[in-house]
Order: sequence, then C-alpha cells, then structure tokens
Amino acid sequence: MDTIFALASAPGKAGVAVVRLSGSEARAAAGRLAGCALPASGRTLRVLRDGDGHRIDQALVLTFAAPASFTGEDVAELHVHGSSAVIATLLRTLSGIDGLRQAEPGEFTRRALENGRMDLAQVEGLADLIEAETEAQRRQAVKVLSGDLGRKAEGWRSDLIRAAALIEAVIDFADEDVPVDVTPEVTELLNRVQLDLDRLIAGVGMSERIRAGFEVAIVGAPNVGKSTLLNALAGRKAAITSEIAGTTRDVIEVRMDLGGLAVTLLDTAGLRETSDHVERLGVELARDRAEQADIRVFLNEDGAQPDVTLRPGDITLRSKADLLADPKGAISGVTGQGVDELVRRLTDELRQRSASAGLATRERHRNAMLRAGESIATARALLSQGTENYDIAADDLRHAILALESLVGRIDVENLLDEIFSSFCIGK
Repeated sequence: MDTIFALASAPGKAGVAVVRLSGSEARAAAGRLAGCALPASGRTLRVLRDGDGHRIDQALVLTFAAPASFTGEDVAELHVHGSSAVIATLLRTLSGIDGLRQAEPGEFTRRALENGRMDLAQVEGLADLIEAETEAQRRQAVKVLSGDLGRKAEGWRSDLIRAAALIEAVIDFADEDVPVDVTPEVTELLNRVQLDLDRLIAGVGMSERIRAGFEVAIVGAPNVGKSTLLNALAGRKAAITSEIAGTTRDVIEVRMDLGGLAVTLLDTAGLRETSDHVERLGVELARDRAEQADIRVFLNEDGAQPDVTLRPGDITLRSKADLLADPKGAISGVTGQGVDELVRRLTDELRQRSASAGLATRERHRNAMLRAGESIATARALLSQGTENYDIAADDLRHAILALESLVGRIDVENLLDEIFSSFCIGK
C-alpha cells in the first residue's frame, strides 16, 4: 500500500503546522528530510532539508510504529512553523520522494478503519467532532468517537451469539434428551438485547437534532415584530424591518448557540390572505417551515391565540411591549424587554428534549438496530411455538447479528464509505 502524506492542520498561517505521513515508508521518508535515521517510536528535533540540501525549517519529528498509531501503520508527523511558504516547500519535497503520494480526503481515517483502529460508528463520531459547533454537539461526538456505541453493539452481538448457540445445541441433539431447557435463558438474552435496542432507537431522533441543530420558527401576522425580534435574538441586523406589510417574503435563517445547543431561528413571512402571488408563496412557505420546526414562537398584538393547533413547547407572546401600557408578559425586539426570558424558555425546553438523546446519532444506526430488533422479535415468536421452529429462529438471530455488524462497519457498508470519507479534509 502507498505511503501517503498531507497537511493535517488547518491551511493558512499559524504558529505550528503538522504534516502527517502514513505507510511503510513514512519513517524512512521523514528520516531522509531530517538527514538521519529516526527511532521507530519517539520524538526528536531536527532540521529538515529539501532534495538539494537547502534548509526548509526546524521541526519536531514524531514517529509511531505500527500498529500503535492512528492509522495502524507506521506514522511520522512533522511539526513545523505554520508559514504558507514552509508548508508548500515541505509538501513539494515529499511529493518528489518515490513511493509517496498526496492523501485523498479522509484517507488517514479510512486506513484506521481498515486496520481495525476504529469502527464505522467511531469514524462518524470523528466527522461529527470535526464539524461540532456547540458544546452539546462536541459531547455527543466525543461519546460516539470513544467507541461506546461499538462496545454496546459488541455486547448485543455476544448475547445473540450465545442465544443462537443454545438454540443450535437443541437442534443438534434433537434425537436425544437435552438435559436443560434452554428457552428461559434464550428468552432472557433476547429480551435484554431488545430492551436496549428499543431505548437507543427512541433516542436517535433527538441525537440527530443535536447533531444537525434545532429549528425555532417565529410566526405571526405581518408587522407584528417578527424580524425585529429575530435581529434582537441574533444580536445583529439579519432581517430587513419595515412598516410595510409583506416585507419578509422568504424564510430568513440565523444560526446561533443556545445553552450549548445549535439552533436555527427562522423569520417567516407574515401570515395573512393576500392577492400578491410572490407574497402568497412566502406565506405558504412560512406555514410549511413552521409546521416542521421543533418549536414555534407565535407573536400577536392583541393577545389572540394563533389559528393553529399548539404543540408542547410552543410559545405565544404579545409583541411590541415598548408600545403597551401594560407590558407584563410581552416582548419587544426594540428595547429587548422579555428577550432574555424567551431565550431562557427556549433553552430549558430544548435541554429537556435533549436529555432523551442516546448513543446512536444517525438514521443509518436506527435502521440497523430496527432490522436487528425485527429479527429478534420474529425469533422470540418462533421460540414460543416449540422446538420444531428452532432452526428458523436460529436463522433470524443470524440476521440480527449481521444487522449489528453493519452498525459498526464489519459488513455491508462499502457503498457508504466513499460518501462518509468525502466529508473529511485531506489531512484527516
């Protein structure tokens, strides 16, 4: 397999830049630049030189011997000053060494997967960690990256293998007296796995919301103060405000962090009947996005309830508190009155919802666990019908085991890998 190299730190000027090499020639190539043999594992300070012997930079050189490295291969890291010129010269020098080539996006991580240093769920956790914008996203990604989901899946797999082995023993000795009835133990194993699966499946939707972000829609009639409130929450002029009804015709989105949770605020077109074709399209879009949002904040000027069915967590507020004789319980995007209270209510509601999130964070995880659960349910039903159906039950358990193996990338995921690794930077 080729030895690959790439800039592993962010491009551009920085105090320190890291160039990583992985493969059988990694240590030899780094030693060639350093002008000396390098230890299999260790660190040393060396002057790096190009092919003509010209000094590139002084570098901290780290070496890691296979399999105790990120990729599971021999790895070398060159820590140099983060100058664009230094990086360009170093990469150009490495590209001139036979047997080395520039890494493709995500190739270091892909090798870690192929060499058993990570499972597929951990790879997805790493991708989420790189993209994390908020504390909740970081915590969730770290939990998946640590291998907790993979360890869960391995525990389920072991229980199912045990259950299948017990059933197979009964089948193998069908013509003899089996000294122990295995049904109670098999049932207990299957019930335990199913209970765990159901709990994690229930939390996938909320885990996905943490990863992708929640949506909060600000809804109300024209000129009720929706855009002004959006600007106050965003802390900047994200939406145009005007006394002219129908100014907002498209959905304006603002990304922000509420209590460590990623939230997208939606400023929607004012809800009203209109003969203007473009505005009518905006109103229809506003209704659709509001329906899909996690929480709706309904603004009104007269205290009337919105003409839609409220869902748990929705908030109704009187607007323009700065113009009211009695502003109690109202909100104003102009003066900021009530804005902190609204932020608190939104944060509390979203935190409460986030508490149900589990280890599984993607629809792929949910589908794999659902397939396993369906096979387990079929096996349990067959067990209750007597030993004549044990062979079919054992086959269903094998399908459940295969579904769990696809969860962590052992089988049946090759078509997913290119898509997953395309989201990684070249140096990762």
